[in-house]
Amino acid sequence: MANRRAIIFLLLSLLTGATAVGVAAFWMKQKMSDATVSVVVASRDLLAGEKLTADNLKVVSWPSGAHIKGSSTTVQSLDGRVTAATVVMGEPILEGRLAPVGSKAGLSAIITPGHRALTVKVNEVVGVAGFAMPGNYVDVLVTIHQDNKPPISKIVLEKILVLATAQEHMVRDEAKPKVVNAVTLEVTPEQAEKLDLARSVGTLSMALRNQIDQQQVTTRGALIGDVLKAPSVSMPKASAREVVAGSGVPEIEVIRGVVRTNVSVR
Repeated sequence: MANRRAIIFLLLSLLTGATAVGVAAFWMKQKMSDATVSVVVASRDLLAGEKLTADNLKVVSWPSGAHIKGSSTTVQSLDGRVTAATVVMGEPILEGRLAPVGSKAGLSAIITPGHRALTVKVNEVVGVAGFAMPGNYVDVLVTIHQDNKPPISKIVLEKILVLATAQEHMVRDEAKPKVVNAVTLEVTPEQAEKLDLARSVGTLSMALRNQIDQQQVTTRGALIGDVLKAPSVSMPKASAREVVAGSGVPEIEVIRGVVRTNVSVR
């Protein structure tokens, strides 16, 4: 009889313990569920202008206390949208990094509203030897040869974003330069007019600039005289000799290169 009671007591203890464990596990699961939210992130690195699909997105649990404004909770809500900037793997897909609804994948999706994309022909030198890649900034120069006037070179546009090189608006290997025959720049309508006129009257070239350099400069342009300007030299002693003009006034003949001048010493 005593053994039977002990067995019943043991079974009741086991049942009570199992019930307690089950309740505790359910409570913990509920608490963890309440502490997280679903967030859609990139399942791989995404480039600007790329279309979002179920193949490059996934849903993960995200701490509710660190919920990011503008994120999405379902893949279906982002299907067909286009990225306006690069997104790294595991990064939440935010509305601010997407092109407007209805945008098509490709270059047009990454053009800043109010701006335009204008393509100019380049060569290895003009294209900064292939180092001007999408995402870089350049200054645009024009060299103009005028009739009966010396040629002039002038910076006409500063800090212009490179949208694409040739037909590529995505950078596959940032460390490797790529020589192309055309560069597409992002400009305002006014800058587009200036750039279009500049390329019709002269020769364009580009100067690559630092990504974070915001300084603007004002130059007068370079003339042929600035390029060929000879350094000033002191007059050699042997280059001067005293001469007497017909008037009898002493003069010094000064020779500088091929130029001779007479200076009165009275």
